[in-house]
Amino acid sequence: MNKCLIIGSGPAGYTAAIYAARANMEPVLIEGPQPGGQLMITTEVENFPGYPDGVEPFQMMDDMRRQAERFGTRFVSGIVTKAELTDTVKRIWVEDNDLYEAQTVIIATGASARWLGIPSEKEYRGRGVSACATCDGFFYRGKTVAVVGGGDTACEEAGYLSNLCKKVYLIVRKPYLRASQIMQQRVFDNPKIEVLFEHNTVCLTGEQKVEGADLVYRKGEPDEQMHHIAIDGFFLAIGHHPNTGLFSGQLDLDAEGYIITRPGTPCTSLPGVFAAGDCADPHYRQAIVAAGSGCTAALEAERYLKTL
Repeated sequence: MNKCLIIGSGPAGYTAAIYAARANMEPVLIEGPQPGGQLMITTEVENFPGYPDGVEPFQMMDDMRRQAERFGTRFVSGIVTKAELTDTVKRIWVEDNDLYEAQTVIIATGASARWLGIPSEKEYRGRGVSACATCDGFFYRGKTVAVVGGGDTACEEAGYLSNLCKKVYLIVRKPYLRASQIMQQRVFDNPKIEVLFEHNTVCLTGEQKVEGADLVYRKGEPDEQMHHIAIDGFFLAIGHHPNTGLFSGQLDLDAEGYIITRPGTPCTSLPGVFAAGDCADPHYRQAIVAAGSGCTAALEAERYLKTL
């Protein structure tokens, strides 16, 4: 029987492992298909404390992993395929075969960005394509970028980038914005933002990195037209989906699938089950926030164990 099982290997999962291991909880961490999580699709991390010169995502995640390992965390590679969390003893299956039982479970499975689905977006990932303006906008100071999306997030990211960039295109496939009225007004009042309504991105172009985008105006209509815009960066702001489908029907989730926690805590609707990182955070999605929540999840798990 394990005291603590952690699912996920991003900043939240690794931080939870560091704290749990130092508290002699002997955690087992299941790393999943992409150690490091969403952070691995960014170019360089410059806003995480302790790295004054910036750091490659792989290096930062490796540092966290080695720190957790130093204190006794045991790592398991594989994908969690089944979970039973409602009993006092929590049961987790990896690859359908290996069963792990634990008194506490920390879920740190993250959230995945929604992509357009065009081939070139994967080709340029990390070379001009980003799903996080806050993470990567700094690299495009004084340059021209495009943001895809029409909701509050897209408008917010376009506004954020306008403080750094020379020009921001906001590519919207509909003839209107879905964002709140105040966010729309901020976009329309910003001279650096040009809204391209009824445009769809066909492909991205460039030699070694993104240098432009081919767009189609009013796709499928009689007045359909093709356009090309010169850009240095392409930001997706069409939403994220939390990696929580495995826990549906057991944990309380919101309408988008994010794990609902008790306000101000990582405690979920089930005793002994805690959530950390982007799987329970639809707002910030920052490595430092995820790491902090991993800490609180481990602290709460330790407190819970003392009640058994």
